[in-house]
Amino acid sequence: MYIHQKKEWPYFTWDAAIITPLLGKVRHQQGIILGVIQGLSFRFQEETVLQTLTLDVIKSSEIEGEQLNHDQVRSSIAKRLGIESAEAVPADRNVDGVVEMLLDATQRYEELLGEERLFGWHAALFPTGRSVMYKIKTADWRDGSMQVTSGEMGREIVHFEAPVADKVPYQMNLFLNWFNSDQSLDPVLKAAFAHLWFVTIHPFDDGNGRITRAITDMQLARADQSKKRFYSMSAQIQIERKTYYSILEKTQKGDLDITDWLQWFLDCLLRSMKQTDQTIAMTLKRVQFWETNHAIDFNHRQQKVTQLLLDTFFGKLTVSKYAKITNVSTDTALRDLQDLISKGILLQQGVGRSTSYTLIHIA
Repeated sequence: MYIHQKKEWPYFTWDAAIITPLLGKVRHQQGIILGVIQGLSFRFQEETVLQTLTLDVIKSSEIEGEQLNHDQVRSSIAKRLGIESAEAVPADRNVDGVVEMLLDATQRYEELLGEERLFGWHAALFPTGRSVMYKIKTADWRDGSMQVTSGEMGREIVHFEAPVADKVPYQMNLFLNWFNSDQSLDPVLKAAFAHLWFVTIHPFDDGNGRITRAITDMQLARADQSKKRFYSMSAQIQIERKTYYSILEKTQKGDLDITDWLQWFLDCLLRSMKQTDQTIAMTLKRVQFWETNHAIDFNHRQQKVTQLLLDTFFGKLTVSKYAKITNVSTDTALRDLQDLISKGILLQQGVGRSTSYTLIHIA
């Protein structure tokens, strides 16, 4: 039996002796993050939020096997938050849809979560009414069975089977009434409960994982009492994806004692919060760089590559890599790079085939 088939569902139990000290650590780390951030300038806070939300959108989609364009995601978020972004680029509709859902969840976290709001999120995720090649039912509860499987077609392993379709409206009504009204749980613990509860119902044809993580972010924003996001639970889940699916399956096949699930969730959340130090360091580097070089004229190609060097670029930057990243000829790439050298942005290292380029301030 799955947990949703037990007569006690959805009345969870847990071992407070194990969970309470861990919750205290999470709350302590949460206070440290919010304290540090509040002492920083508005511009710095703004850039950190942009970094975190971009990471959240990209990693939440990666968990489902979908790769989104970093520049499109960042640009879409910046546009909707009214943040000036040097690398503004048009975004695909599917990118805008994921961004719209996450921002609605986190920027309007105080508002009630209802059926129509969830349907709006689902419609935003699937603007064409299709999931890859397959037509799906959008902006409504599923009307078919739902299994979570892995393995080759014909040899699938069933990891979990969600409630039958005709029980979904009732199950979701229970969930939404609890989510909007129950104030007895600590808000961080409630995020863990909500995550498990919603993903167990699996109410949609597709997109359940991404919507689950949006609900989790919404509840964590309530816990923070802030629209500004400075840590990404989705990014940490992506790192621990194998363990995540394992503990989820174990819990959904277990009893209503969810101590192990809560312990994993809080540990994962704590690790995601501790990654904030790296996010802050990266953001500081970015902000300081552009403030220092605000008077220098960069073309759009140079902006893009410079951002990569500041953020996510690994390995050595060469003429051929620059040409591939910006989709230009090697002659144009070389001119751009020489121009950045003349402006004091890049430093050339090596000669001939071993020539590479690095930002002067991190050389």
